[in-house]
Amino acid sequence: MAPIRKRVRWGIAAAIAAVLAVVAPPAAPTIAAHDLGVTHAILTFTPGRYQLDVVVDPESILAKLELYADRTPTANVPAAEIPGRIVALGDVALARTRVAFDGVPSTATFSYLPAAPKGPAPPSAATALVPGAPSLLPPATLRFTGDVPAGARTCTITYGLVLGSYALTLVAPDGKTSAPVWVAGAQESPVLDLRAGFVTPPWWVTAGEYAGLGFTHILPKGLDHILFVIGLFLLGTKWRPLLLQVTLFTIAHSMTLGLSMLGIVSLPSSIVEPLIALSIAYVAVENLFTSELSPWRGALVFLFGLLHGLGFAGVLGELGVPRGQFAVALVSFNVGVELGQLSVISLAMLAVGWWRAGRSEVYRRWVVVPVSLAIAIVGLYWTVVRAMA
Repeated sequence: MAPIRKRVRWGIAAAIAAVLAVVAPPAAPTIAAHDLGVTHAILTFTPGRYQLDVVVDPESILAKLELYADRTPTANVPAAEIPGRIVALGDVALARTRVAFDGVPSTATFSYLPAAPKGPAPPSAATALVPGAPSLLPPATLRFTGDVPAGARTCTITYGLVLGSYALTLVAPDGKTSAPVWVAGAQESPVLDLRAGFVTPPWWVTAGEYAGLGFTHILPKGLDHILFVIGLFLLGTKWRPLLLQVTLFTIAHSMTLGLSMLGIVSLPSSIVEPLIALSIAYVAVENLFTSELSPWRGALVFLFGLLHGLGFAGVLGELGVPRGQFAVALVSFNVGVELGQLSVISLAMLAVGWWRAGRSEVYRRWVVVPVSLAIAIVGLYWTVVRAMA
């Protein structure tokens, strides 16, 4: 009996499997992430202009444009007529597409670029059942062009002629391409940062920004540079030695900043930063033993300026420099640094200037010595900490 029962069970199982094979739908194919069809967008920037190319299926985009124009989609449109029909609905495409800079929509123009077929294409599943229906055309391009406002910082794209998500890629004037950004259909894209090399701002915008960066790198962010400038300020009570030191320091750090940004001179920050701290300590210690500018003080300040320039280069290297505006950014950053240093000297003068003039002994005893001693201690501490980091 057991063999008979076993054969019966296997027979039932085989019958069930046969029924399932007939009635069950085919397994759904695995869909990779973002495998969303033909549509994708490429936003290309040239000086002062943008070009948004959206790659589409011609038959599908014509039907969508007709729907958004409150028309019934036309069936069985000959392939030769599709481009003209799409161009005639350009206003609908413009109304459903928005390119905005800093939140303000731009005025765009529309054009349609049909792709030349490379050979007979297989009929689409929808049109194969209708005799004489057009073949599936190769992807075409909807092109939207317009101006990029001077000084634009951000951009958003809204493309309302697609239902699913689509990939958006940015292309810079030099051909640099961003990673694709996936945007939900008809939704506004994430805010795109145009200052990451995709749009070159006017030179005066770059000059203002980098001058501001140079200034803030001194005040309030550059405590080590502030202490160095105060150390220079404290030596003596005459303006000529101070101006000589500041001038030498400016020339030196401008030289190494430019050479470093050009890739000609380079030192790792693990060397530069401890040496900068040591230069601060040295200037402060020397203030404790002299009140006049020694012959070697100018040379040492120049040498220290070279080190500080390499430090500035590290900061500017992290920020980046707009392509085609290297000189503007470099000079403006230097101007900002000098304005910051002059501001430090001005604040120091406001604080102790009345002691500095005509009270050399009192000024030295109660200002130069204690302040220089404090700066020296801080500089030596930073030297040790940075060397061990």
